[in-house]
Amino acid sequence: MRCLLPLLAIPWLAAWGQELEDGLPRRLPDPIRPEVEAVYQNGLRYLTNNQTPEGCWRDRYGRYPAVVGLAVMAMLAHGDDPNAGPYHRHISKGLSFILKQQKESNGFLGDSMYNHGFSTIALAEAYGAVDLPGLGPALRQATELILASQEQNPRGAWRYQPESKDADTTVSGAQMVALLAARNAGIQVPDAAIARGLAFMNECQSAGGGFGYSSAGSPNVPRTAIALLVFALAHEKPSPALRQSYQYLIQDLDYRDQSYPFYYEYYMAQALFQWDPKVWEAWDQRNVRYLQTQQEADGSWDCSHGETFATAAALLSMALNYRYLPIYER
Repeated sequence: MRCLLPLLAIPWLAAWGQELEDGLPRRLPDPIRPEVEAVYQNGLRYLTNNQTPEGCWRDRYGRYPAVVGLAVMAMLAHGDDPNAGPYHRHISKGLSFILKQQKESNGFLGDSMYNHGFSTIALAEAYGAVDLPGLGPALRQATELILASQEQNPRGAWRYQPESKDADTTVSGAQMVALLAARNAGIQVPDAAIARGLAFMNECQSAGGGFGYSSAGSPNVPRTAIALLVFALAHEKPSPALRQSYQYLIQDLDYRDQSYPFYYEYYMAQALFQWDPKVWEAWDQRNVRYLQTQQEADGSWDCSHGETFATAAALLSMALNYRYLPIYER
């Protein structure tokens, strides 16, 4: 059974030019800052207090399997025992809800590839760590659907539905992270599928380094964070073009996305942590201070996609302080 181990206990840093000694990082993770733990615990309090007996949440998007998956990952990311710790019942209920949404015919989770991608990531994060029957078969079937969808797509990527013939970087980013998470969990994912997905991402890189939506036009910071995270998780060495994208990403560490703020923070945290932990640390301190000012008294955050999504994504943007997310184990 796969364990939830601190990220810095394994040599993922080697792929990104960090100096290692005897296969171990030069220093252990710093203790969790009190303000991070306080904000995180308050957010988890909101999620656990508002979960329904079914395992989902009551707000507009709280029944979407993707949102349930993000909430489950926020609980897993805190590092408590997922089978006996304080959140184990909530984790189990959330995963059970996701499993019930899966179509028996093809493994599709929810009504869009957004839902499917993030749900698959949650299953992959939990597989081997959470003792719940059915996780393995559900993850395999979900992964197979992502691969089948890519195979019939002329661009080698993904859009809103499994049968879509066009593609964009946001949907494709979720599928790529899901495939890489599934691979980490022990599910077979062909190298060719990863290569095709990365090729599509490359098509969407602008001359200035930013990534666009379905082409190189109109790049922005959130999509660039998505792309850089995918390349990092795929262990692609930082080429001059990717280094240019990284410079595009960090041109303003005080940037706040006005349209999808928590979606941006979710990806930005992970991309910066992969590329340069020191830059991530500076950004994280800004991010936590900002989230403190936005958190409601009940522990939630809010946005146009509801309190559950906003709260789960906000927590996950801070979760690398704990460094327990299984996708980064190897």
